[in-house]
Amino acid sequence: MKSKLFLFIFSVVLALAAVLSAEAARLKDIIRVKGVRDNMIIGYGLVVGLKGTGDSSADVTGKALLRMFSKMGLNIDTEVKSKNVASVVVTANLPAFARAGQKFDVNVASVGDAASLEGGTLLITPLRAGDQQVYAVAQGSVSLGSVADGTSKAFTTAGRVPMGAIVEKELPGEFANKKSLRLNLDEPDFTTVARVSKVINTQLGGKYATPADSSTIDLIVPFNYDGNAVELMAVLENLTVDTDARARVVINERTGTVVAGGKVRIKNVALTHGDLSIQVGGALGAKKGPGKKVVEIANTTSVAELANVLNDMGASAKELTAIFQALKQAGALEGELEIL
Repeated sequence: MKSKLFLFIFSVVLALAAVLSAEAARLKDIIRVKGVRDNMIIGYGLVVGLKGTGDSSADVTGKALLRMFSKMGLNIDTEVKSKNVASVVVTANLPAFARAGQKFDVNVASVGDAASLEGGTLLITPLRAGDQQVYAVAQGSVSLGSVADGTSKAFTTAGRVPMGAIVEKELPGEFANKKSLRLNLDEPDFTTVARVSKVINTQLGGKYATPADSSTIDLIVPFNYDGNAVELMAVLENLTVDTDARARVVINERTGTVVAGGKVRIKNVALTHGDLSIQVGGALGAKKGPGKKVVEIANTTSVAELANVLNDMGASAKELTAIFQALKQAGALEGELEIL
């Protein structure tokens, strides 16, 4: 029963993939503009106010407390120990074009042996980028979130500070006055990049977009958009294009999940696995063996059609994975096979 349910769901996934692959996509969803991206930032901080669930060791946390007290004008010579404090690493993505004063979320994770950050408050923490410059400062109450039943989540040593960071330094860059732009496809493909260039040139009424390779398009800003590259991108990112991609089957052996695009085809092949025997195309002349479940299906069948056949024959998820691996090795699977 479980294997039949799995293959039924698998067939539905294949059908959806075939439908979606035929739909046009917005450029907004498949391209990125060079230089327009988030920047990772990181910092070291302290979470206080814990109910005895902080770090038990005073080595790192204690020294951090002494430095903090010193900056506040409190000169303490003795070692500071407290189970109500935890050392944490604070991470975040600084949004593209973030301006001074804007707020955004940060992630907080314990680096010591604290049991929980529940109820804690992150003290002011400078956040640096790869160039070691401080671009934001974070502070606020730590939220651990909850699961569907409302109970606290299992990972109590990591959480978030919603809107806890404030931009202090803006990243350099001017977008509106750009004379040229470079667009990059999320999934490199020569056919798609050519189609995108054609759609853009048709919209702009000239040859402004030039495909450089399978993922890159160089775009010259037209004179009527001079100084207004923002409006240009607002127009272009809502254009639609029929995307293309390599035929591919992706198998996750740990979860038994198989996803295939609608363009994956299977050539002439006779395949036997356990008590299953499958013949694609009638020219191979496979004979039924004793105790074998034999079925013939049309030549150049799709993966969805094969899955339906396997479903009717009661194949399990493990058998399905082994069958696709054998098909690929035999050269009968027209497409890439990716095992996760």
